[in-house]
Amino acid sequence: MTEAQAAQKNTRTFVGRVVSDKRAKTVTVLVENRVKHELYGKIVARSRKYHAHDENGEYKMGDVVEIAEGRPISKQKSWVVTRLIEKARVV
Repeated sequence: MTEAQAAQKNTRTFVGRVVSDKRAKTVTVLVENRVKHELYGKIVARSRKYHAHDENGEYKMGDVVEIAEGRPISKQKSWVVTRLIEKARVV
């Protein structure tokens, strides 16, 4: 196993939906997860937006993508889109 593969294995990855693709080489990905409330025990939905690098501009609004943590690319962007999971449905 090379050093690059070992580093790739230890990165955090999330699956989320692209909610904005207006910027050059950047997409905004909304990641939703469900957690149990500490005090009340109810399952609540938590969400967070991440700015992810999209070099070729191939991911569009509504796509479900996987993002992985990487080196800082800009002030707010340190995530990279690794793969497309589901293409957006045309309505």
